[in-house]
Amino acid sequence: MLIYSMTRQSIRGFISAFCRPTVTGLENVPEEGPFIVASNHLSFLDSVIIQALMPRGVAFFAKAEYFTGKGVKGKLMKAFFEGVGSIPVERGEQAASVAALKTLLDLLDKGQGIGIYPEGTRSRDGLLYRGRTGVGWLALTTGAPVVPVGLRGTERLQPADRNTIVPRHFEMAVGEPLYFDKTGPDHSLPARREATDRIMDAIAALSGQERAPGYNKPPAA
Repeated sequence: MLIYSMTRQSIRGFISAFCRPTVTGLENVPEEGPFIVASNHLSFLDSVIIQALMPRGVAFFAKAEYFTGKGVKGKLMKAFFEGVGSIPVERGEQAASVAALKTLLDLLDKGQGIGIYPEGTRSRDGLLYRGRTGVGWLALTTGAPVVPVGLRGTERLQPADRNTIVPRHFEMAVGEPLYFDKTGPDHSLPARREATDRIMDAIAALSGQERAPGYNKPPAA
């Protein structure tokens, strides 16, 4: 816990000093109890930014290979992602997806905060894509409030063709929590879709992005 707190404070200090972000709405984060952060996704750094700037801890998934690298670089990456509260997950495997979902439920049951990107992957054209219904499933199953977040300008911090981070001003707007009736896992797909669409509408209002008609797709390998 001490390492986690120190890592978050260090990253927050770096971001504040070199990026001078405009951050609004932090008072909308519940002071206690479980909550789900649902954000648009523009940059590899989005999770780290949200984890560092939020007043409470937020657990995001990160690719498992970030935790298994070799040598000094691998150890540093593992320490960093563990330090900000990231959770390793294998991508593209059904069993791993089920285990990941259970991990999120366990964290919410413990009264903690989790983060999710309803779009599924980063937007590379700046559009806000249709939300996948996992966030709606979590909200209806647990009854945890959903805190929408709109990020603007984070894609400039690490352009797609660069491995280095370039300090740039960005904005993070945190909206009022959205509440859904707790139904447990036995709810209909239309109810899940309706909850997800409501969440995406809130994200769109905060991010100011133009909406895309369909789902986002990960880049070709």
